[in-house]
Amino acid sequence: MSRRPDTASAVLTIDLAAIVSNWRLLKARVGRADCAAVVKADAYGLGAARVGPALAAAGCRHFFVAHLEEAVALKRHLPADASVFVLHGPTPGSEAEFVAHGVLPVLNSRPQIDAWRRLAHVLDRALAAIVQVDSGMARLGLDAHELRAVAADRQSLLGVRVAYVMSHLACAENQGHSANAAQRERFIAARRMLPMAPATLANSSGIFLGPDHHFDLVRPGAALYGVAPVTGAPNPMRPVVRLEGRVIQTREIAAGTPVGYGHAWQCGRPARIATVSVGYADGWLRGMGNRASAWFGGTELPLVGRVSMDTITLDASALPEHALVPGSMVELIGERQGVDAVAARCDTIGYEILTSLGGRYARSYVD
Repeated sequence: MSRRPDTASAVLTIDLAAIVSNWRLLKARVGRADCAAVVKADAYGLGAARVGPALAAAGCRHFFVAHLEEAVALKRHLPADASVFVLHGPTPGSEAEFVAHGVLPVLNSRPQIDAWRRLAHVLDRALAAIVQVDSGMARLGLDAHELRAVAADRQSLLGVRVAYVMSHLACAENQGHSANAAQRERFIAARRMLPMAPATLANSSGIFLGPDHHFDLVRPGAALYGVAPVTGAPNPMRPVVRLEGRVIQTREIAAGTPVGYGHAWQCGRPARIATVSVGYADGWLRGMGNRASAWFGGTELPLVGRVSMDTITLDASALPEHALVPGSMVELIGERQGVDAVAARCDTIGYEILTSLGGRYARSYVD
């Protein structure tokens, strides 16, 4: 059932034009390199079926997701000449599904490479894939032992058309971190051990490390959606989301009245409390209790007490008595506090805030 923004309990507004603008800004920074779009986790929670086509219309032709199911769903919304890559590669036995759906895997291990090579032999044709090497993250990709084994066995990649050699940066948001240069050098050394192919290393933050990290393809994700790519630096990305919650009820309470579960907050003075229809089931994290805020106009309204499954309670005492009434909307993410500022209130990152936003919001897309 669709939800009308004018009557919904909460509204998430997603600016597709801002996402496209952010992609174009990043594309301009990398010169001749191609600029992909990482749209895994349903475009970081914002709707891959809407984000993907908007980026494709702007010229993006390389898309990355985490799982095969995401790729199959996304391809229906993209032009035929767009490539979709699955970062986790094929689970054992799923290789033929990749071919059937025209989806390309990122091969992260010797077993994945071997399975892809065997399928190519059965089909009697070369199959394209990305080969990932671990350059210092110990997460995905060929480790040093596997890389040497693949390099020493001339048959290991027979039938595998290497579209890109890939790795992933661990500390790129911290531009001064020594791991950035170290990973780049390990990546260059690994490329020399594999068949000559284009290369992709930089994520959103890696783009801002400069041309030495760009290679042939960059893979921005969070920066497309307005998350700051560099720690401690001004954010060059346009904000993408606005989240508003609707007031259900207001009440006056006496000094010392406990509020919410566990009586985790008590006011030291008379206060006006507004209950808003957003909770941790909507991705407004429980850790925001007594730490986050909402805004009404230019007034900050502290979140008091614990976040419940479906509601939060705000101290609206700073507002005139009848300024906030049932049906009023308060801003949770937007002009007054962006996604990174919200994340900082509960010691997390903008990525988690975006991908946690639930499915109960009325969604409004702006293009």
